[in-house]
Parts: sequence; C-alpha cells; structure tokens
Amino acid sequence: MPAPADPGSPSPLSRPAFLHFVAGRFGASLAYQIVGVALGWQVYAMTGSALDLGLIGLAQFLPMAVLTLAVGHVADRYDRRTIVATCMAIEACAALVLAYAALHGFGGRALLYTTIVVMSSARAFEAPTLPTLLPAVVPRAWIPRATALSTSTNQAALIAGPSLGGVGYGLGAGWVYGAAAVMYVVAFACIATLVIERAPPRKEVTTLRTLFAGITFIFQRRVLLGTLSLDLFAVLLGGATALLPIYAKDILHAGPWALGALRAAPACGAVLMALLLARRDLLSGNVGGMLFGALMIFGVATVVFGLSTSIPLSVAALAALGAADAISVVVRSSLVQLNTPDEMLGRVSAVNTLFVGTSNQLGEFRAGLSAAALGAVPAVVLGGIGTVAVACLWMWWFPELRRLRSLQTA
Repeated sequence: MPAPADPGSPSPLSRPAFLHFVAGRFGASLAYQIVGVALGWQVYAMTGSALDLGLIGLAQFLPMAVLTLAVGHVADRYDRRTIVATCMAIEACAALVLAYAALHGFGGRALLYTTIVVMSSARAFEAPTLPTLLPAVVPRAWIPRATALSTSTNQAALIAGPSLGGVGYGLGAGWVYGAAAVMYVVAFACIATLVIERAPPRKEVTTLRTLFAGITFIFQRRVLLGTLSLDLFAVLLGGATALLPIYAKDILHAGPWALGALRAAPACGAVLMALLLARRDLLSGNVGGMLFGALMIFGVATVVFGLSTSIPLSVAALAALGAADAISVVVRSSLVQLNTPDEMLGRVSAVNTLFVGTSNQLGEFRAGLSAAALGAVPAVVLGGIGTVAVACLWMWWFPELRRLRSLQTA
C-alpha cells in the first residue's frame, strides 16, 4: 500500500489514485450523458409525447428508490471499487444492447424502457458508492478541493456528452450507443485499476438498525437534512431537463444539435464555477449565504429559460442555472464527506443519492406530467418560481443552515 502523501503537497491531481478516480467518473458520466440525449430524442421522435419523456425520469428513479437501503449496506460491507467497476460493466452491456437494436432496426418503447431500468439499477449502486472512494484516495483536509475538482471533471463530461450525443445522433442511434459502451469500458478499466490508499471501513453486523443508519444519521443532523432536502425540493420543482427535446424541436425549431447544446449548457456553467471553487476558497465563512443565493439564481434562470424563444438566451440561462447548481453540489457533497464517519459513508451517500435522484429523475417525471397538462412553457416557469419559494421557506425553517459558516460542522 502506497504511503499517504503529504497534505501540504500542491494538488489532489498529483496523486495517481485521484487521477484514476476522476478519469473513471468522467468516462461513466460521459457515457451516461450520451445515452441520455440519444434516448430522449429517440423516445420523443417515436412518440411525440411529453408524458413519455417524463416516464424516462420515472424509470430512472424507481430502481434508486427501491434499492437505496440495500445499496448503502452493500457499499459499507463490500469492496467499493469492485461494486463500481461491476456496475460500469453492466452499463456497458446495456449500451451495447441499445446499439445492436438500433443498428438492426428492432425494438420499440418496451426495449428502451427496459434497458433504462437495467442501467438505472446498476447506477443506483454506482452513483452513491463512487463518491465514497474519494476519502480513500486523498487526505481528509483535501476533500472540499478534491470534490470541486471532481465536480468540474464530471461537469466537463456533461458538456461533451450531450454535444457528442446530439451531433452523433445524426450518424445514427446505433453508433451513438456504441460510443457510449466504449466510454463505459474505459471507465471500468480506470476504476478496476485504482489503488486504494486507505484501509476499508470496519464491517458491522447487519441489523434493522444498521440498514436504516444512514437515514437516522441525516435526520439527527439538521444542517445535513436541510441541505439535502433543499436541493431535493428546489430541483424537483425547477428541473426542466426532460423537456429539452420539446424546447429544441417545437419551441426553438432546431434539431438534435440544439438538444445537445441545451443539455451541455448547464454543465458549461457548472464546470466554470467548480473550477473557481477549486482554485479559490469562496465558501469560507459564508457557506449558507452562497448556498441560498445560488438557489435563488437557479430559480430565476429557470424562469428565463422557460420564457425564451432564442437559442443564445436559452443556452445562457441554462449556463447560469448550471453554475448556481455547482455551488449546491460542492456544498452538499463536502458536508456529507466531511461530517460522516467512513464506516457509515456508504449508507449516508446512498440516502444523499436518493435525494439527488428524487430531485433529478422524479423532477423529470414531474416536468413531463406538468407539460402534458399545462404545456412546456408554463411547466418550466412555474417550476422556477417554485424553486425560489422553496429557498425562501428553507431560510426560515433551517436558520442554522442560513447561518452556516464552515463545511466542517462537527
């Protein structure tokens, strides 16, 4: 086992294990975004239904909701690196199935939704387990900076993935899914060869108490509960990702390239903000103020996007939205990493991922239902207003979160 590096050395990027970690995360995120754009366009081209777009989010959310308790328990009892690598291998196989089906012209909605459920079940284990590897590859004091760097590389994948998916879809869905499968294989190789530089957590005997320990831990700490629930309800109401195919095709009157640009825009803003957070300690002494300010900007930017009929304005609004969301991501992830014992990190991370999944995937389902009932524009605008309202309520309900000055609460 390599000797731990001096915490005073220049950067987490100087550690090979961290480079393997971010490369694996980048590859998996890139593949996930490529598949997401292709599936969204394929489903909407096939059905023309906003509800069917919303059902993609529901199919992604349900496995996560059902498996959360098991995921956290598995992550705290078994080799986390093996769990993540296995999940990436399953996702690679699922992408190959989609590629084969598209290239040979068979399979309809049933195949698409079944594959989404399979990939989402694997991701339900991968998404909460992957962040728990971070404390094992960098010193604890580096976690906020390492989180920001990891977030920026992940957001870079969110830029490249939609662009590749949108432009590549013009070559055919089969080739797009095939490229995603290759990226999953690369990510698998990076994680499988990652060297863990810290001993694994102590295993606990499985009981009903240990299964629910992650939920109990969060509900006993109001700062964590406030942060996670704020993000959940804000993005649940304000999320508009599921409706981007409608905006690209019917409101902005463009093709798959525009969908790729819209999907990439939030990540462009997010990666710039994450890099800024990694270079400068902007959160020091003002965590609560930055968090609530970011959520307000998120809501306003969502309203602007909802009302826009211009591609440049829509892209700019989504970029501002992404920059604001990056602050929330870094705060939430750092609070969980810095204030959770390593032996419980898998279970707490699983609950955190459920909150995130609820806000993202269930938010997409909410957006699809709202758009089917009210139309796409009212659904997005009302969601943005709801995000601002949630931020105001949480400032009142969680005053300790508003006054938060440090990421280290204990």
